[in-house]
Amino acid sequence: MTTSSHPPIPPTHQAPSEELETKETTRQKLNSQKLSTKERTLLQSLSAEVLAQTLAEKLAISNHDWHKLSANRNVRAKEQAAAALVYMLKDNPEEALPRLTQAVGWLDKTLKAPPCPTHGKRKRTAEPAPATDLG
Repeated sequence: MTTSSHPPIPPTHQAPSEELETKETTRQKLNSQKLSTKERTLLQSLSAEVLAQTLAEKLAISNHDWHKLSANRNVRAKEQAAAALVYMLKDNPEEALPRLTQAVGWLDKTLKAPPCPTHGKRKRTAEPAPATDLG
């Protein structure tokens, strides 16, 4: 059994007291992150959309790391889930759903990285010699 650093996903239908306990637990976990009062105030002043967009940008695979991370299931799932969150917060479920589906596909291993389009194709360095008629 592996452990995850992510908090468990709460059930969709919780009693009000359970929901408050979950929010309080989340608050306690954030407080344990040793954020300064200034940092906490800044984060609380930002909208959910801005926070989600920042998270999505942070989790996106850069061009520099693409070959190293393109097949990493956890990295790809996080990237797609964060992108889906941005679309959900912008009330665009049509764009969120395919990204959530991809995140699930990475996690349940039904999705794999396609081959890199720049690999496996040789570039010709010289034109082939023309056929000669020896007859």
